[in-house]
Amino acid sequence: MIKAAYIHIPFCEHICHYCDFNKVFLQGQPVDEYLNSLNKEMELTFIESPADRLNSIFVGGGTPTALNEQQLDKLCRIIKDRLPYNEQTEFTFEANPGDLSEEKLRIIYEAGINRISFGVQSFNDELLKKIGRVHRAKDVFQSVEAAKKIGFENISIDLIYSLPGQTVADFRDTLETSFTLDIVHYSGYSLIIEPKTVFYNLMRKGKLQSPGEDAETEMFKILMEEMDKHGFKQYEISNFSKPGFESKHNLTYWNNEEYYGFGAGAHGYVNGKRISNHGPLKKYMDPLNSGRLPILEENQVTRTEQIEEEMFLGLRKTEGVAISHFIEKFGENPVELFKEELKELINREWITVTENQIQLSKKGRYLGNEVFQFFLR
Repeated sequence: MIKAAYIHIPFCEHICHYCDFNKVFLQGQPVDEYLNSLNKEMELTFIESPADRLNSIFVGGGTPTALNEQQLDKLCRIIKDRLPYNEQTEFTFEANPGDLSEEKLRIIYEAGINRISFGVQSFNDELLKKIGRVHRAKDVFQSVEAAKKIGFENISIDLIYSLPGQTVADFRDTLETSFTLDIVHYSGYSLIIEPKTVFYNLMRKGKLQSPGEDAETEMFKILMEEMDKHGFKQYEISNFSKPGFESKHNLTYWNNEEYYGFGAGAHGYVNGKRISNHGPLKKYMDPLNSGRLPILEENQVTRTEQIEEEMFLGLRKTEGVAISHFIEKFGENPVELFKEELKELINREWITVTENQIQLSKKGRYLGNEVFQFFLR
C-alpha cells in the first residue's frame, strides 16, 4: 500500500551555486503546459489502480512557490482532484523566503497544505550572497511570520553547514538566530559539492574555499548539541523536530517504504520498482501528450538490494533498524545475516545492538557513510 507522493516543480527564478536538482529558469517556460502534463501523469498512473488515501504529499523543486497565483491555484486543484488526502495527511510545500505573498499563502492554506519547508540555508547575508541565494535574513523572519499569521503551525527550515568561507562561529550564530523563529522542525545538511554546479566548477579550478573536515565535524557536533538543548529531537541524521512534528514524508524514505514520484526528473518507488522520469521538460511532456507515462528508467529492486536499503536507510534514523520488523519483512534475522559486519562495527563503537534495535552510536553518526558501506553486498 503506497501512502506517499512526491511532486516535482522544476522552475526557479534563480539557480543556487550548489544545486544539482532538476530545474530550469522560470522565465519563458511552458508552466501551464507542464501543469497539464502533471495532471495527465497522475491520471494515467491511477487508471488501473486508484490510490489509497495518502499519509504524506511533498511538493518540491525547483521552487513550487515561484509559480504565480493562478498557476499555484491550478497546481493545488490538480493535486486535490487526483490525489486522495484529508486533514490528517501531512501536505508540504517547499518555499524560498520572500517568495510567498499573502495571496499565495492563502491559496495553499485553503487547498489543505499544512506544512511549509523554507530553504533558509544561513542567516549570514554575505554568505547567502556567496552561495547564490537571493533572499536575506530579514526575508526569513517576514515569511515565517506571514505563514503563522495565515494559520500554518507546522513550519520547517533547511540549513546548510560547511559552506565555502563559513566559520564554526558563523554557523553557531546562524543556529542561535534560527531558534528565535519559534518553529517545530529543522533539517541541517552538510554541503556536498555535486557535478554540474557552479561550486563544482570553482572547486576544479581551485577557487573554492572549503572550511575543511575538522570544521565540518565541529559544525555537526554543534548542530546536534544545540538542537537537543532547545528541545528538538534528532530523529534522523539530518532532521530534528519538536515531539510529534517528525516529517512523515522524510520517514517514508528512511523506512524504505514505497511512494509515487510525479513530474520532470521525479523518482518513485512503486510495486517493488525504482522509477525515474525524464528530466528535460520536452522529454517529460511529449510522452504524456501521446498518452504514455514519461518513464526514463524502471528497475526491479532485488531482494538483496531491498535488504541493503533496509539497513542503510533505517540506520539513518536515531531509532535505527527494528530487528522484529526486519524479520517480519524478510523472514531473516539481520543480526545473523550481518553477523561479521555487526561484530566489526561494534568493535569500532560505531553501532549498538540491543534486544530489538540496531542503531548508530553517537560516534557512528559522524561516520554514517562509512558505516553504511558495511551493508552493501
